[in-house]
Amino acid sequence: MAQIGFIGLGIMGRPMSGHLLAAGNTVHVFDRDENSVKETVAKGAVACENGKHVASLSDIIIVMVPDTPDVEDVLFGKDGVAEGVKPGAVVVDMSSISPIATKEFAKRLADMGVDMLDAPVSGGQVGAEKAILSIMVGGKQEVFERVKPYFDLMGKNIVLIGEHGAGQTCKVANQIAVAVTIAATAEALTFAAKAGADPAKVREALMGGLASSRIMELHGERMIKRTFQPGFRIRLHQKDLNLALQSARSIHMSIPSTALAQEMFNAVAARDGLDLDHSAMVLALEELANHTVA
Repeated sequence: MAQIGFIGLGIMGRPMSGHLLAAGNTVHVFDRDENSVKETVAKGAVACENGKHVASLSDIIIVMVPDTPDVEDVLFGKDGVAEGVKPGAVVVDMSSISPIATKEFAKRLADMGVDMLDAPVSGGQVGAEKAILSIMVGGKQEVFERVKPYFDLMGKNIVLIGEHGAGQTCKVANQIAVAVTIAATAEALTFAAKAGADPAKVREALMGGLASSRIMELHGERMIKRTFQPGFRIRLHQKDLNLALQSARSIHMSIPSTALAQEMFNAVAARDGLDLDHSAMVLALEELANHTVA
């Protein structure tokens, strides 16, 4: 078995690294949150001082942090992966970041004799805990085949999309579809409630027809039961939609439904909702529905 490094032990990274440990792998970990490190070490991980230390001990280094600047710092900052990584190693970035930056990071690592895969995930905290994440991969076929046994421990739907950056492009597309579907689900259930129907019964009926979806199933239930603890935080979905809107501008494309979904997230965020689950988008629609014009 390869020596695995794992940097980033948040609500996704902790269970993902836990599955690698449960399969008998040696996993070297680092996170700025000491409690997250202690929790993972209690499951058998080896604590490291920084990313440089992780890389020096690992054949495959997995990164799972929030945003593009975080990945750049982990890889190329002081005491980062680049300072300790060995030629022939593989860096696997499972964060959701800019496809353009991903291509640049892959080139910088390649110049050091290090391969990279971008492998963002979908499925949220529940998917991470149950090891049923969808994993969207960009990079070389032979590198993908080398890492796939470890992907199999963390997810179920694992697809090599194309070259470097293709995995991140797929994740951006995923986040567009998820956000717009959350908006549609919220709008449908808010309409039903405002019109006097029981939204729980409406959801039950819709689940048997063409409107059925995982969003209607999971997030529709959250909206009805008012269970907005994350999950997947609004602040992270806002970040992903910013990537979508920036990428769309760069290819001269309009994505109006995405822009509207972002505005609804912004409305909830402005009312101290940044750390609510993204299903809380419904709160913005409910406020509009309850606002009467004199």
